[in-house]
Amino acid sequence: MSSIAAAPSASAGSRRVLADVIVRPSSRARAFALDAGLVIAGAAIVALLAQVEIPLWPVPITGQTLGVIVVGAALGAWRGAAALTTYMLAGLAGLPVFAGFTGTIAAVAKPSFGFVIGFIFAAFLAGWFAQRAWDRRPVLAFAGFAAASVVPFLFGIPYMAFILNALLGLDLSFLEILQAGLFPFIVGGLVKAALAAAIIPSAWALVRKADASKD
Repeated sequence: MSSIAAAPSASAGSRRVLADVIVRPSSRARAFALDAGLVIAGAAIVALLAQVEIPLWPVPITGQTLGVIVVGAALGAWRGAAALTTYMLAGLAGLPVFAGFTGTIAAVAKPSFGFVIGFIFAAFLAGWFAQRAWDRRPVLAFAGFAAASVVPFLFGIPYMAFILNALLGLDLSFLEILQAGLFPFIVGGLVKAALAAAIIPSAWALVRKADASKD
C-alpha cells in the first residue's frame, strides 16, 4: 500500500504536509518528541536564512521570509507557527538567531521586530494552504505562498511606524513609511514566494516518486 495513502490526515478537511511523510512513532511521547524536533529544526532553518542579509534602513532584506514559508508549508499550520514562535523566543532570550547574528530582548525596540511577530502568522497561513494541498502544484503554491508573504507586513509596517515615529520621533509620513518598509521588499517577496513554490512541489514530486518505487 502507498505510504502516502496509508498515513492518516492531521485533521478532518486537511491533508498531510511534508513533515507527515515521516513515519509517526507509535507512542505519544515519541510523537511529541518528533514534533518538537521538527519545530526546533524549523526555527534553525529560519535562523540560518536570517543571516542572508542585504543591509537596509530601517529593516534589512533577508532570507527569513523564504524560510518562514518553506517551514510553514513543510510542517503545517500549528507546527510552523510553533517553529517561528520558538525562533522569536530564542532571539529574545539572547541566542544570535536574528539578522546579523543578533539576539536580545532589546530587539523589541527595533523597527524590524514587528516583522518577526508577523512571521508566526505567515508560517501558520503557509501551513494552512499546504494542509489543503495547495503546496502540490506550483501555481497554487505560489498563490498561497505569496498571500502568506503579505502577512509579515500587516504586523511589521504598523510596528515600524510606531517605533520610528512614536519612540524615535522621526515623524515620517505614511508614504515614507511605505517607502522604508514595503516598496523595497515587493520584488524580493515575489521571488521568495516563487522559490518556495518551486521547492515544496518538487519535494512532493520526489516523495511520490519514492513512494511509487515501493509499489
